[in-house]
Parts: sequence; C-alpha cells; structure tokens
Amino acid sequence: MTLLTPARADGQAQGRRPLGRLLERGLTLYVPLLLFVVVTLFPFLWMLVTSVKPNAELINPKAMPLLVRKPTLEHFRYLFNQTEFIRWAGNSLVVTVASTIISLICGVLAGYSLARLRFWGSGVAGLAIITTYLVPQTLLFIPLMTLISNFGLQNSLWAMIVTYPTILIPFCTWMLAGYFRSIPRELEECAMIDGASRYRAMYSIVLPLAIPGILSAGIFSFTLSWNEYLYALVFTTSTEIKTLPIGITTELIKGDVFFWGSLMGGALLGSVPVALIYSFFVDNYVAGLTAGAVKG
Repeated sequence: MTLLTPARADGQAQGRRPLGRLLERGLTLYVPLLLFVVVTLFPFLWMLVTSVKPNAELINPKAMPLLVRKPTLEHFRYLFNQTEFIRWAGNSLVVTVASTIISLICGVLAGYSLARLRFWGSGVAGLAIITTYLVPQTLLFIPLMTLISNFGLQNSLWAMIVTYPTILIPFCTWMLAGYFRSIPRELEECAMIDGASRYRAMYSIVLPLAIPGILSAGIFSFTLSWNEYLYALVFTTSTEIKTLPIGITTELIKGDVFFWGSLMGGALLGSVPVALIYSFFVDNYVAGLTAGAVKG
C-alpha cells in the first residue's frame, strides 16, 4: 500500500481542481453557448446551401440536405435579372428609414413628456399608448385601408410610410419613457436653474444621455419595418411598389411552383441589413433595453 504524504495529497487535489473547474465551466457555459450558436445560425446555413444548389439536387430526394456537389449561382442570377429584387430592396429601404425617423421623433417627444412632465391624464395616456401596441394588426388593417383609400395613397410607398408608425410609435414611446426615467432629473433641473429652457435642457442634457435607448428604439423600428408583411401585402398591388418580403413571396411562388433557390437567396440577402445593424449596435441595444426596465 502506498501512503500519500499530506503535501503530495494536497498537490494532487490542487491538480484536480482546475480540471474540475474547466469541466464544470464547459458544461455550464460553452456547451449551452455552442448549442445556442448552432440553433441560431442553422437557418442561415440552410438558406445559403439551398440558394447555391442546382435544381437537380433540390428535387432529388436522395441528395444530402446540407451537401452541395455542384454549387451554382443560377438562382442569384435569376433573382437579380428576372425579378425586381433591387427595386424591392430600395422600396424597403425607403419605407423603413422614413418610418423609423417618424417613429423616433414621435417616440422621443411622447416618451419625454410621459417621463418628465406632469399633466392631467398622463397615466391614462401612457396606458392607452401601450394598449394600442397590443392591438393586433389583423384588426387594424381594415380601417387603415379605408383611410388610405380616402386619402388616395393606395398602391404607393406613402401608404406604408404613414401606417407603419401606428405599430412602431407605441413601443418606442413606452421604451423611451422608461429610459428617460432612468436619467436623473436633477441634471436638467440644474440646467434650467442656470437659465436653459425645457427644450434646451432636453436637447442638450437628456437626449445625449439617452442615445443607447434611442438607438434601441431605432433598431427595433428598423427591424419591424424591414420585415413587415401584412400592411405591405394589403396596401400594394403593383410589382414595382412591393417591398422585399412581399416581392419575394408573391413573385417567386407561382401557384404550386416554388422557386426554392431564389427564395432562399432572396431571404438570405434580405436578412443581411438587419444582421449588420445588430452587429454594430448590439451593445447600445442591450443597454437601451435593460436600463429602463431596472431603474426609475
């Protein structure tokens, strides 16, 4: 029998501790993180593989789903040359940017009013705004269609620019009101004591501090506008007016014929702008989402 001295036993125990900690960290952090990354990126991988597969492999039941034997750009050529993909992307960009700007301007003013000003009915107004956001679009598009027809805006980009803010402004207002409450009131009160007006205090003091919240609301508005489907489907009929989601689904699905390669290629390219925005502003986005929820 071999007896371990106290020093040797202590050295072996210290040697086992880092291994145990590494194993525990791998099981509790790296393995779940790897599964999350795989689940998140798998749809993009599927779209990429499908978009570069020739039609012969797409309809072959014996072909491996994630294996491409003869990659091709035929589907992308069809997408750019035989459809109005570039115009749809331009329409989506114009509508998205305009709707986001309108929603941010209204959301900043309304959120600041609810967070800082005291007036009769402010609590009811805040509740009404968030309740409006909870109303489903399927209940709103019929009266909105009537208004759009009365103003003569049907089948135009303006129909989407003026209707998208109806679902964006309530959420932006609710988010920014919570973020404005997280900013100390004393900062703008000091500025007002020194002679600044309410508007100057808001513009010079509050808004620079609220940049993360404003960026978060802007990213949310951009994402929702870029991916919006129902209003764009109802308010547009001409091919040249359609946005990206509507153009891809209506022009690349003809009866029971699905142009799967071009569909996946268009979906993949359509997801790039949103992915880039989240990549550049993810830190501010997380800060804007959490600050208003834990303060004030």
